[in-house]
Amino acid sequence: MVAGSLSLARFLDQEVAWPKQGRHILAQYDENTVIVYQAYPPAIAEFALQHGYFGGPFQLFPHELDQTKLPLDDVSLRVGHKTRTREALAVRLKRSFFEALLSRAVESTFSADRHSTRSDWEHAVAGSSVRLQWDPDHDPAGRPLPRRALQLGPRDSDLHAFGKTELVEIIDATEFVANQRRNAVQERWAQLLTPREVVYLPDLDMRRRLALSEA
Repeated sequence: MVAGSLSLARFLDQEVAWPKQGRHILAQYDENTVIVYQAYPPAIAEFALQHGYFGGPFQLFPHELDQTKLPLDDVSLRVGHKTRTREALAVRLKRSFFEALLSRAVESTFSADRHSTRSDWEHAVAGSSVRLQWDPDHDPAGRPLPRRALQLGPRDSDLHAFGKTELVEIIDATEFVANQRRNAVQERWAQLLTPREVVYLPDLDMRRRLALSEA
């Protein structure tokens, strides 16, 4: 099943194959692209859909835009409760750029497992244009899961590249989200459709750098 160029599948069919805990990137991707998701104020979303890139009011709200979170069933189904103030977009990025974001990302909180001292971490943060967080993933009803979901925050030149030069397609997912909102309650999960997603595995060095869990 397809919504625009977004491939869909039944949530319950996918849920049985997804890891139940640990750090994982769930994504819809192919050899050259990967899809990420975000919710924007209508003026920003409408400009992007009309022009095929982010511009106009985009630069006025960097605090609204610097998060790129996977997957849609975590972000946008909850956004669906606020569709009058946010529109859900699926952004197809060049996979090479997504990998570059991962390579430059520094976690937004200090971890002794990743940095020997807090000073080393602060230095790494100051020199990075991408922030990284591992937030609890959520089921469609909004309940937190043991599985962690990736959240990226590009800034400066990487935010500009995200908005203009490294995106391939912008897909309006707002209507899809609104239509599926009624199925987000557990009693209707058999009818719930979500973007078709599988575990995204970068190369071994990157998996170690991100401390990804084994699928």
